[in-house]
Amino acid sequence: MNIKINGENETIDKDTITISDLLVHKAVKMPEMVSVEYNGDMVDRENFETTLVKEGDEVEFLYFMGGGH
Repeated sequence: MNIKINGENETIDKDTITISDLLVHKAVKMPEMVSVEYNGDMVDRENFETTLVKEGDEVEFLYFMGGGH
């Protein structure tokens, strides 16, 4: 299937994949620190295992960095 991840077109060799599986597939470091936007909506972390990504969907991995002065 073809999906868009962080603005880039990607081909995944599956018909559907969960958000959790996609984080593993993309080898995301510290997935517990990543928020996910799916087709324009934020996904609650407890729904990563059950939210299915399908053909044509758009996913954004959002990394929040701490810091300051």
